[in-house]
Amino acid sequence: MPELMTSIKETGIMMGISMSFCVVIGLPLGIFMFMSNPHIKGKKALSYWLFNFVVTFIRSFPYLLFVITLIPLTRLILGRAFGPYPASFPLSIMAVVLYARLAEQVLLDVPKETALLAESLGASKWQYIWHFLLPEARSGLILAYTTSAVSMVSYSTVMGIIGGGGIGDFAIRYGYQSYQYGIMAVAIALMIVSVFIIQMVGNTVSQRLDKRK
Repeated sequence: MPELMTSIKETGIMMGISMSFCVVIGLPLGIFMFMSNPHIKGKKALSYWLFNFVVTFIRSFPYLLFVITLIPLTRLILGRAFGPYPASFPLSIMAVVLYARLAEQVLLDVPKETALLAESLGASKWQYIWHFLLPEARSGLILAYTTSAVSMVSYSTVMGIIGGGGIGDFAIRYGYQSYQYGIMAVAIALMIVSVFIIQMVGNTVSQRLDKRK
């Protein structure tokens, strides 16, 4: 039980840090990619293709190899490469690029009439984003954030392989490697329950913020 509680705490640390960066960096990046998208801006933007390449490259990188590749950089920045806090570094990067892409797709679905209305009212770019674009897309952005959180729960199980700890590491060490499959089943059940809770909360918040209802 003490080891299980420690693993839950480690997963909570990794999820908390990565999902915080997901909003703080991922959402602005998604908005920037949307605003510079050739379909929106009407002309090709070098900055868009640059960020688009980086986001696509990181998302397509096999996650375990991505984590291993970042070990030297993680050690350089944080002074160590093992533990829940260093493990949060690659997890945060993946959360940022995943949410940025999902946020861009959500914003692309916003009706063009919203931009025309903002333009007719003389709204500046920032006023358009803050008062028109985000309120119109907030329901979809919540669902995108929920999807990102669910994905990070899955990604966090990999971090035990490089010493990051967490529930996934607990299931492997105390369950699979020790042939105690009951313990592994408990760990898996906890992760499934956490995913269901995250999804239910996200769906509920999204429905309440949906302006179309």
